[in-house]
Parts: sequence; structure tokens; C-alpha cells
Amino acid sequence: MGGDITIETERLVLREFRRDDWESVHEYAVDPEVYRYMPWGPNSEEQTLAFIERATASRGRDPRLHFELAVTVREDGRLIGGGGIRAADEYFRAADMGYCLRRDAWGLGFGTEAAAGLIGFGFEQLGLHRIWATCDTGNAQSARVLERAGMALEGTMRDDTWLRGHWRSSHLYSILESEWSPGERRDPAGSGEAHGPAGSGRARREEERR
Repeated sequence: MGGDITIETERLVLREFRRDDWESVHEYAVDPEVYRYMPWGPNSEEQTLAFIERATASRGRDPRLHFELAVTVREDGRLIGGGGIRAADEYFRAADMGYCLRRDAWGLGFGTEAAAGLIGFGFEQLGLHRIWATCDTGNAQSARVLERAGMALEGTMRDDTWLRGHWRSSHLYSILESEWSPGERRDPAGSGEAHGPAGSGRARREEERR
């Protein structure tokens, strides 16, 4: 898939990252509440810039397997986080999905809306069969976001991540193309904090640092 990617939802626009986004990204990449369940953080400025460089570099790859996008508010263009969908290869038709929002964007349903937009893009534009995501077992708010976005809990991976001196467990969620209804309206109300994804860090914890 060539060209810049844009995913539009009712209130959000997910677009390609630009180099001048780095300061907005860095604001939430150093917030301890935002990176609490993440395998990265707090970021140095160099780490945030490196993330932006990787995100922009992926646009030129053929085939393109990684889509790391800025989450912005449609009304004013404000950058409130990031979201991504990443396939292992061009044939397997499966990918992991993740998102991360700054703290002042929590509790407004933006996480559910961004996740649903990424899922729809994966099935409708990338032709995927399965999309999966993980979240820390302690992150109940993120689990609710994934469920409201249409994903089903498959199980729990015990002590799968060593994070800041402790073993952490993850819930595994997924959705199949047969379970996705294009254009279906999903109610984001009460989605809670949308700050601990899904595969954005777990599977590629060093590569996907923000």
C-alpha cells in the first residue's frame, strides 16, 4: 500500500507522523502515568526522535508492514497520542494493534475510537484475517477499550514481560475479519483510560519505543 495513510473516525484523524510532532509525543512519553504499563519510558529526547524517525521511515518500505500513526483530534488537529498496526509479514494476514494516549485525553472514548479505526483499516484496507492486542492484566481500563472496540479475550499470558524489576502478565485479545462489521457504530462512552495497549510494545518492546 503506497502513499500516506489517513484513517478518519467521527472525532479523530489518524495520520502519518511528521518530524515536528516529536515534542508533542515527548510530552506524554515522559509522563509516568502514561508509560506505567508500557515497556518503554520515560523517554529521552533522543529516544522519542528515534521513534519518529522509525515511524516516518516505514512509509517508504515495500511491502509496508508497519503503520505507526499520530492520533489527532479532527476539530483542531491536536496530537493526543499514537496508534499502530503491524504485520509480521505480507502473507500471514495477521497483525498486532496498539495505541497510547496522553493523560488529558483519557476517559473521553478516544481510545475506543482509535482502536476501532485501526481495526477497520486492518480488515478493510490491508485484507487481514486476524488482529490481536495485549494489555497488562493490571490495566482494566485498557482491557475495556479493547472489548468496546470489538475484541474478544483469548486468555492470559502469565509472567510474559519483565517490566521495571517485576514480571508482569498480559491479557491477549483478538478479533477476526468475520467478526468485524464495516461501518458499525461503536459506543465509546465510558471507555476509561486508553493508555496501555495492545501489542504496541509487548511484541517489539525495543523497536517501538516512544
